[in-house]
Amino acid sequence: MLRWIVALAALPLLSIVAPIAAQAPVAATAAGQRDPIAIARDLARWQLQHMEGAKKVSRATTETKNPRAWEQAVFWIGMTALADADRSPDIAKAILDMGARNEWQPARRPFHADDLVITQSYLWAARNGAGEAASAPTRKAFDYIVANPPRVTLAFYQPPSGYDDTECLKRWCWCDALFMAPPAMIELSRQTGDARYRDYAMREYWATTDFLYDPAERLFYRDSRFFERRDKQARKQFWSRGNGWVFASMPRIIPLLEKGSADRVRMEALFLEMAARIRAVQKPDGYWAPSLLAPEKSPPESSGTAFYTYGIAWGIEAGLLDRATYEPVARRGWDALTRAIQPDGRLGWVQQVSDRPEKVRAADTQYYGTGAFLLAATAIAAL
Repeated sequence: MLRWIVALAALPLLSIVAPIAAQAPVAATAAGQRDPIAIARDLARWQLQHMEGAKKVSRATTETKNPRAWEQAVFWIGMTALADADRSPDIAKAILDMGARNEWQPARRPFHADDLVITQSYLWAARNGAGEAASAPTRKAFDYIVANPPRVTLAFYQPPSGYDDTECLKRWCWCDALFMAPPAMIELSRQTGDARYRDYAMREYWATTDFLYDPAERLFYRDSRFFERRDKQARKQFWSRGNGWVFASMPRIIPLLEKGSADRVRMEALFLEMAARIRAVQKPDGYWAPSLLAPEKSPPESSGTAFYTYGIAWGIEAGLLDRATYEPVARRGWDALTRAIQPDGRLGWVQQVSDRPEKVRAADTQYYGTGAFLLAATAIAAL
């Protein structure tokens, strides 16, 4: 049964409380002093009031308005974390209502990880009152994948006919994909007892890692097009949000793997390697630069910062990271995130949809940025 059973159809959404200017001093702000769950709840309700039409998104794509596509889906993943941490029943109800409107269906491309990420929220719903109806379409989609594994390389080549015709997108040939699909496949194995989904996910996760992870830098290239890319100072280009997707995938996967299993041991080791590097490249203001190795004159960027804050805070609470060493990193990241909340209640400084570092403005917001913030808030609250 759903843990929050109450009539909510007429429940009014609360307005955001006195936000903080985006470029407040690095010292702790009034927002940073508030309960992280309360801040997250306010931001979630602001986003719920601005779901239709993507009017607040600076650079809308063909997928922005699609309620099953990845941009909105990552917001709903953050909402599931908030619902688990908070007793406000409107949060859980919003997730369940969204899934019902979507008829619990993933997006259109059967293999593309971006079109599968919404299933993470459906599987949460299946465990929280919606039952098998919420998970059945996901299981059908994943049955098709494991029965028809793509036979393509991970080399990224976009043909003249367009992005959707990039052959390797049938597999996880871009680092973002490690957040999108594997957690859902592994959770489905947990719910059904069918190991095929987990085995497929872990096999592909490690194939992508072996291909895109730079062991010298302990960071991921976004995809193979970036292997040889360098800036004017001959530095490699490691995209903040791209690495954030990977880093945030591990807190969502590790707890689902059997303790002591080869996959869990390897993933914990990868998490520790990345955490050390991420700690080293955090800027003094608490943010991470859009290009991780190029901090000079870089703007605040909240989506990558949220994913790193989430991962590091989770790692401390999980006992993988030393609290004395890493808690200051998480706290600086959280304070930076609270400063990114804009006067109208939106989360600002979110780099728009891209595959590389770009310019960011204070007013830039996006569904996935809000989702990442909610993940970070719940992990900080757990500390």
